[in-house]
Amino acid sequence: MSQQQRIFFWSITAALGGFLFGFDTAVISGVEQSLQGLWELSVWEHGLTVSMALVGTVLGAMLGGIPAERLGRRKTLFWIAVLYLVSSLGTALAMDWGTFLVFRFLGGLGVGASSVAAPMYITEISPAKSRGRLVALFQFNVVLGILIAYLSNYLLQDIGDNAWRWMLGVQALPSLLFLLAVLNIPESPRWLLLRKGNVDEAREVLKLIDEENYTETLVALQLSATQTASQQKAKLFSARYRTPVMLAVLFAVFNQVSGINAIIYYAPRIFEMTGLGKSSALLSSAGIGVINLLFTLLAMNLIDRFGRRTLMFIGSVGLIITLGLVARAFYLEDFGGLSVPIFLFVYIAFFAFSQGGVIWVFISEIFPNEVRAQGQALGSFTHWLMAAIITFSFPYFAEAIGGAHTFLFFCLMMVVQLIFVWKFMPETKGTSLEQVGKSFVVH
Repeated sequence: MSQQQRIFFWSITAALGGFLFGFDTAVISGVEQSLQGLWELSVWEHGLTVSMALVGTVLGAMLGGIPAERLGRRKTLFWIAVLYLVSSLGTALAMDWGTFLVFRFLGGLGVGASSVAAPMYITEISPAKSRGRLVALFQFNVVLGILIAYLSNYLLQDIGDNAWRWMLGVQALPSLLFLLAVLNIPESPRWLLLRKGNVDEAREVLKLIDEENYTETLVALQLSATQTASQQKAKLFSARYRTPVMLAVLFAVFNQVSGINAIIYYAPRIFEMTGLGKSSALLSSAGIGVINLLFTLLAMNLIDRFGRRTLMFIGSVGLIITLGLVARAFYLEDFGGLSVPIFLFVYIAFFAFSQGGVIWVFISEIFPNEVRAQGQALGSFTHWLMAAIITFSFPYFAEAIGGAHTFLFFCLMMVVQLIFVWKFMPETKGTSLEQVGKSFVVH
């Protein structure tokens, strides 16, 4: 196996956490009505059933940096795989509502923790020249997992009264594959050296990653380890790290105030607001999924060539225009033809090309080695907290103030994002993690 193939295998293995993240998030859409009827759930109980995984996700993201720091990135990925496996089997075999909720919560923990550990692991084992593309594999797998979940639900829907059990249980197969694959990847060399002081093993892994430059990287890591040891325990929320903290939090907030979750989760509702029927709403969901996948793939192949900042510039302008056009359509009640669906398809393309493709790459590489796990957890937690807020509040605001004002708000937030990218967002392509971290630290 060549060096390039080896690194790709390690990266795609970690990115399987993203595939399961996407699958676990989307699979509930195919079973929620069956569960409501089976256990005679009230409206409140039904809402809790659908959102229970999101509760676990927020908690998993908040706490995911702790095992990544103490156990290592590889062991954390292993236990995330165990969570996914137990959750898929537990929900499929659940005989009562309470048991189902417990196992959905465990799956949510896996989703949240994987959004911390997987991008961080890929970042730490990737050469600088291909780091963006390799970390973007995580987001690509998230989107692919969502599509496969929808396809799986479609194929399994007519196999009988227990179809919902098969829809949930089929996730055990990729979960088991993830668990077995993780056993065949090395630990992050940066964790080995900085947390365990294991220079020899770190050197061997670095040599496998980049045989030409591994000595230079090792020296930079040892210098970083010396500087870290000379400090007290690194505290993320200190003046020293205020720049990467600010960048990660704002980036995660902008990701969600673009309205992406509102549009993905409530596409049928949005299209019904424009007067379209249910068949158009179903077609829109499939179209959104395909476009999301294609433009995430495009971003993955361009992020190291043109840089994170360039993709964000292009995406921000596109999001402003498309959201502005949707808001205008609602203000004028101009819903002729398929104008709003087309605007939203183009919106999804710009989002996938920019925020969707860049977020996990950017957040995972801007923190210095000594606080990367904490920083990644902060960015992921902010992302999921905002996702929950936007997802839960969109129906209320869409009804209370109307679609026009709601989409205008998203549009104005993207104007602020454009200013953020222009004035504050640094370019990190082709730069080693040690150089990136050093440039953001206040001495």
